[in-house]
Amino acid sequence: MDTNLTNHDLAPVPPEKRTWNTFHFFSLWVGMAVCIPTYMMAASLIGGGMSWLEALATVCIGNTIVLIPMILVGHVGAKYGISFPIFARASFGIKGSNIPAFLRAIVACGWFGIQTWIGGSAIYSMVLVIWPGAVEFGGMLPAPLSVGLVPFLCFLVFWIINIYFIWEGLDSIKWLEALSAPFLIAAGLALLVWAYVRADGWGPMLNTPSKFQTFEEFSVFFWPALTGMVGFWATLSLNIPDFTRYAKDQKAQAWGQAWGLPTTMTLFAFIGIAVTSASLVIFGEAIWDPVLLIRKFDNPFVVLISMFAVLIATLSTNVAANVVGPANDFANMNPKRINFRIGGLITGVVGILIMPWKLIEDPTGYIFTWLIGYSALLGPICGILLVDFYITKQRKIKVEDLYKNKGQYTYHSGVNWRAMGALLVGILPNVPGFFAQIHMLPEGAVPTEVVHLYNYAWFIGLFLSGFAYWIFMRGTTVLEKDELYNKHSVAVGK
Repeated sequence: MDTNLTNHDLAPVPPEKRTWNTFHFFSLWVGMAVCIPTYMMAASLIGGGMSWLEALATVCIGNTIVLIPMILVGHVGAKYGISFPIFARASFGIKGSNIPAFLRAIVACGWFGIQTWIGGSAIYSMVLVIWPGAVEFGGMLPAPLSVGLVPFLCFLVFWIINIYFIWEGLDSIKWLEALSAPFLIAAGLALLVWAYVRADGWGPMLNTPSKFQTFEEFSVFFWPALTGMVGFWATLSLNIPDFTRYAKDQKAQAWGQAWGLPTTMTLFAFIGIAVTSASLVIFGEAIWDPVLLIRKFDNPFVVLISMFAVLIATLSTNVAANVVGPANDFANMNPKRINFRIGGLITGVVGILIMPWKLIEDPTGYIFTWLIGYSALLGPICGILLVDFYITKQRKIKVEDLYKNKGQYTYHSGVNWRAMGALLVGILPNVPGFFAQIHMLPEGAVPTEVVHLYNYAWFIGLFLSGFAYWIFMRGTTVLEKDELYNKHSVAVGK
């Protein structure tokens, strides 16, 4: 191994340290899936016109789809004990791997900021129970922050809690997920029971039919919504080897994920739908944010316990889903100077700088701009990784060469330009739709059919980049064989 390409955190995990079993991976997904954005996601689908059953089916289908690349990519970590950025070296090159790693890291920084803001909001709600005057204390911070002083301080407190687990390392995260999973499931079910009892049933939302009159109307909303559901975990479908590298065997990672991801997401989505529906009866308005909902409880003790549950849910999601990946990704860029801890700190700082309270102001923008937007970047990367490992390399990687400046993954000066070209092939078709979504293109500037491609961003990116990579590398393989044959012919005098 070349020392400038590895450190203690990036080296392959030895077999004796691969101790995660099926329960650990199940707990990992319970800890990550039970979070406020999952709750908000389902309610926002109903707000867009779906019936509760259509919304729930969309969540279930989306998470079942993303489970497939999750297990396929996770197979690599369990087989070779390597993390995502190291795996990316096989297809993108020793230096080229920094491009997909950076794209994955930036998205995770955004998620880290969002989840930390939500956790800070829970702390703020707990402060209000004890000190109601906190609402007016300190006023608003000046632009560009434009947020209250006390909510911002609560945000920083939760940020520090997250940093603590980053500093303690992955083993502390493993135990956090295992211990919090049963508590989170119980808390979610308790909230569901409360809503049912207080509303004398599930509420009017579960009796409200779909607003879509035709299949065509439904499809216009369904496809971008499904892409958003897939995009929700598109990040983890790339860096899942960061966890599966610790798996005892392939069954542990595959069954743990299959039991944990689609089931928990669908269950908690239903809780979000049912409780939001009940809030219409109980409070006269649909409250899709559970933090705001809990603030309306009369019993201060119940508020504190409920907010503690929100804190644990947010913390278990944040440190696993939004820190481990980017910490390794940043470390891959400069292994000599950046380890897991430093990479995690970089993630935390960027998470503050993006001002997440502005990112989730609008739930529509949350799905159609944020979730779909970054899925347009991550889908193509996933397509390239899968085609490279399962088709081009036939599930065989020379691990020692992943840590060499001069080896079979050096390609051209450390970059596989064919992978870069394939990445662009998958990203470019979605660019016009993204610019139209954020209103950076005048109406009619791009044909409607091209703009609508954005609704399928993850799927288009995955298949286009995967196919392009297969074509590019297939041609290369043939040329290389011809070149080797010609050299051999000259050597033997033919």
